[in-house]
Amino acid sequence: MRLVRSLLLGGLVLAGASTPAGAQLLAAADGPVVYGHHHLTVTNVEAHKAFWVGALGGTPAKLGTNDAVVFTNVIVLFRQGTPTGGSKGTSVNHVGFGVPDIRAALAKLKAAGYPAITRAELPPSQEVKDDLAFIANQNTSVAFVMAPDDVKVELVEVKTQRTPVALHHIHYYTPQVDQMKAWYVQHFGAKGGMRGAFQAADLPGVNLTFSPAPEGVAPTKGRSLDHVGYEVKDLEAFCRKLEAAGVKFDRPYSKNAALGLGLAFFTDPFGTYVELTEGLGAVVK
Repeated sequence: MRLVRSLLLGGLVLAGASTPAGAQLLAAADGPVVYGHHHLTVTNVEAHKAFWVGALGGTPAKLGTNDAVVFTNVIVLFRQGTPTGGSKGTSVNHVGFGVPDIRAALAKLKAAGYPAITRAELPPSQEVKDDLAFIANQNTSVAFVMAPDDVKVELVEVKTQRTPVALHHIHYYTPQVDQMKAWYVQHFGAKGGMRGAFQAADLPGVNLTFSPAPEGVAPTKGRSLDHVGYEVKDLEAFCRKLEAAGVKFDRPYSKNAALGLGLAFFTDPFGTYVELTEGLGAVVK
């Protein structure tokens, strides 16, 4: 699946980005709500480009005058600033990417100097293999590394994956696992289920994974992983539906008439800052 290379940065429309021939919005073909982007607050854009492009394998892109990185199923956006902390400890503990060969991917990251999560931080119920910071459980190998500004990134080995790297999942931590899963099933139309031992729900382009956080979590807004983004078909009606269900918008639905682009921001009941967009394909030139 392909994503357009034009999104919102800090609520401002950025136009003029290019996109490969045949690029299309996933929402039009795959569902009313699909995944779109990770939005990071970063102290050094170049350092993040070195990680997301040079070490992880994304494709650099320009959104207006701003840098971004494109992967299969997701685009990573950067906002220059000073985050109040990393992704760990928030409702979005980490983001996950699929790779066909986890040893090769992890070796490349380690050679580039990016720290792996220590063994002490790995789940105790899962088996740690050799000197690499990865675990094997239920025939699935995963690894953890830290991007700049303490953005936690998981790699999941998907041997059948045809692309070198692609979005795999968003891993939410919450004291209310069942309620959070049910909320995204009810309001976003996600398909509930399990991912291995984890409670989960699927949307086109992403798996939403939920883990318990008995001691609570901090909101994402202001942290290095500031917010996550979804593309929505008929966004205005979708926002009205959310408002009727009690959602309070930080930025209510609005539309840029010149570009035909809709957007809205809200914080979900569990602390995740969320951006909604519609019409991203229309601003791709």
